[in-house]
Amino acid sequence: MILTLEDILHYENLKNARIITGNNVEKERNIQWISVIEMPVENFVRKNEVVLTTAIGCNNDVETFVTFVQDIIDSEATALMIAMGRHIFDIPREVIELAEKHNFKIIEIPWEIRFSSIVEEVMKDINDIQYKERQKSEEVQQELLKLILQDKDLNHISKFIQRHINCTIIITDRLGSIQEKNGHTQAFIKKWETYVLKGILPLRKETTLVSHDPMIQKFQMVEIDGKCILQLPVLQVLGDAQGYIFVMLPPNTSVDSYLTQYHVNVLEHAATTIALWLSRKNAIEATKISLRSDFVQELAKGEFASYDQANSRAKLLGYNLKRPYISIVGFPENLQLLFEKRKKDYDSFVHWLESMIHYIEEEIFYASQSIKREVMITYQGEQLLIFLEVPSKTENEGATNFLDLVERRLGNLLPEVIISWGVGCYCEDFEGFAESYQNANVALNIGRRKKGIGHRMMYENTRVDRVLLNLAQNNEMKEVIMSTLEPLVQYDGQSNMDLISTFSAYNQYHGNVSQTARSLNLHRQSLLYRLRKIESLTGLSLIDPDDLFLLDLSIKTWKMGVSEKIT
Repeated sequence: MILTLEDILHYENLKNARIITGNNVEKERNIQWISVIEMPVENFVRKNEVVLTTAIGCNNDVETFVTFVQDIIDSEATALMIAMGRHIFDIPREVIELAEKHNFKIIEIPWEIRFSSIVEEVMKDINDIQYKERQKSEEVQQELLKLILQDKDLNHISKFIQRHINCTIIITDRLGSIQEKNGHTQAFIKKWETYVLKGILPLRKETTLVSHDPMIQKFQMVEIDGKCILQLPVLQVLGDAQGYIFVMLPPNTSVDSYLTQYHVNVLEHAATTIALWLSRKNAIEATKISLRSDFVQELAKGEFASYDQANSRAKLLGYNLKRPYISIVGFPENLQLLFEKRKKDYDSFVHWLESMIHYIEEEIFYASQSIKREVMITYQGEQLLIFLEVPSKTENEGATNFLDLVERRLGNLLPEVIISWGVGCYCEDFEGFAESYQNANVALNIGRRKKGIGHRMMYENTRVDRVLLNLAQNNEMKEVIMSTLEPLVQYDGQSNMDLISTFSAYNQYHGNVSQTARSLNLHRQSLLYRLRKIESLTGLSLIDPDDLFLLDLSIKTWKMGVSEKIT
């Protein structure tokens, strides 16, 4: 219910009022305030306010009068009522033209009408409307509290709120993740996740709607794809946002016309109710996540004394340790770099990282559901630690299909994120979880050194690399490797020939000069010069099998870190 200009023009004491400008807009002009103002206006006039004036400060100066009216118009007042017959006898043509240009309402009232009588009647009607709306919104508040006490789910609460505000709402956690997805299509949810990952939503900057109402000042507005969305924080006791309510305004609906006192009150009560719901849910979820994370870490580190101890904990968390699992370790390579590109939209790296890991873990979980496999997951020490159920103890193909699906999903959602993967193998008994985790770490580190970032490495494919690294732990072997390669390393540092890569390609093509030259995009003579340079620097012959073996062994071991044992 709204008080309009048309309503107050029907008052008995305004029956002799005369509309000068802005005809036929009475029904469209809402009234929230009324005041008596003389010059100067400054910031004393509010939006949707009826202004009463004698224009005494204009001193019959047309230019001053025009400035006065312009200030009233700029304040977005509803109308200007001018008492005629003492200080103003005729409204200047320039003032009328200005008002008509802005479709602004100027009304003449007789000098005999007391301003206090008009103010009294208007305030009585405003207070009556506000009382009725407050009473109605308090009934909504009571119903919302009942829903919380009845332990209703968020879907039920969301539908109740939407019925009373005539708008679709989206309820999210503080990271922007939708908490109630049943009412939205998968396409919409994916699009929303894209907005969140791009930092468009939720809004982080302190920009609020301009209003004297402290409740309306809590709202923020953003336009996305031609849609107007209002954001209202769901606050914790300490004042930090633990979630958000997003109101999707209908097409062609302005923020001002939508944010009536009733809608504002209902949304305020909704925010309080959802704060209670989220606090309870977050406490439960935080406990579950912490317990699951601790369990997966203890399993990976082999900290359980017996199978029974591990199994009893697993059952409480909904895991089945009797199934065969393999460990997968993922290392996100470029999160810090991505944050640097977008940090203006986020409070801190920790906050942004939490959001990113949340979405990565969510995609991993959905991928496991798609292939109907159980998964245990945590993020610790900059690593994603996963235990994936596999079809059989001897088959690692399940891990390949799983990672294919994960990378496909992440490629659509987070195309810029680069993750390196290490895959362990199945190991017997519950102690095998720790062994499989160690194997996955070995595979990850070897893969990063051998293939670079963004690749995956299976532990079963690292046999040769592990042999080389074990050999390299021998001090005498280290000395042989470094004495062999040191001249090449120093020369490559001083020139652009890259002799080490040249030899690797030459050896890959089994000494075929033509194929090697083509693969390196070199002239044959240039390649032969490089090969002679390798022989002269190392003192080895590239046609001697023993020398070839030594050089190949030295380069492969050196590339992975000759002095480091990967564990």
